[in-house]
Amino acid sequence: MAALDAEIMVFSARELRRRAEGMLTPPRDMAHIAMEGTAHMSDLRLNPELGEANSDDATRAAAVLVPIVAREPEATVLLTERPKHLAAHAGQVAFPGGKMDEADPAPLDTALREAREEIGLDPALVRPIGFLDLYQTVTNFRVAPLVALVSPDFEPVLDPSEVADAFEVPLRFLMSPENHHIHSLVYGGRERFYYAMPYGDRYIWGATAGILHNLYERLYR
Repeated sequence: MAALDAEIMVFSARELRRRAEGMLTPPRDMAHIAMEGTAHMSDLRLNPELGEANSDDATRAAAVLVPIVAREPEATVLLTERPKHLAAHAGQVAFPGGKMDEADPAPLDTALREAREEIGLDPALVRPIGFLDLYQTVTNFRVAPLVALVSPDFEPVLDPSEVADAFEVPLRFLMSPENHHIHSLVYGGRERFYYAMPYGDRYIWGATAGILHNLYERLYR
């Protein structure tokens, strides 16, 4: 029983916060990094030959919230599904987030603002922990992922123009390496590889899966 309890504790919100100490960038230290820092994680990690297609001049700063719902005994990760009518990334699984506005003082503010707009998440229910590595997308967004604990009392209120659904996935599932796959597709006549973490009928892939893989590498490997 003690061994089982210890295994459960690995994926608790308290243990995640303990592991994050000193491993993630403090929230306010990210005030300018999203524009000026080097992205250590990227869609190009699995496709280095595509690097020439990205121009630093075209990079746009963005931030997402990686919401860890502090459920007991094990935490979950809250994800969203984009509407199928959108022109870009239709139907894809994503974190709440978007590009930084000029009025946003820091990526922390962007992540919290976008989460409030998209899923009705009150910042008072959020406890920021820190930022993962910057993530460069093939579409030239440089994304700052903010890991934060979210109260289990939160009930999503979705903006249907941006979010079709919100759902939770056990942290245990997402942080288990056997659930991290590398898939591929042919785009523009070339085979491109990406991380994927299929969960039931949900297909978690691309930048979202790449950021979750980075969370695993930083805290659970």
